[in-house]
Amino acid sequence: MREVVADAVGRIARRKDGKHFLYLPKGLVEDSAFPFGVESSAPVRVVIDRLGKKLIVMPLTRSESSSRKGR
Repeated sequence: MREVVADAVGRIARRKDGKHFLYLPKGLVEDSAFPFGVESSAPVRVVIDRLGKKLIVMPLTRSESSSRKGR
């Protein structure tokens, strides 16, 4: 069985204050396969896979999120 992958074009933007944001299209975020709860903000882990040339974004559990505060 072949895995179905949701695919969309987003954008990485840099603000004047130097912060960067990853914008995701509404259709991708509202897809039933989207792994994050839709909130105003969600904690994530971002991994750069240099060998696979991928940026991986994974949702954090509440315990992972709270243990990382203050770092």
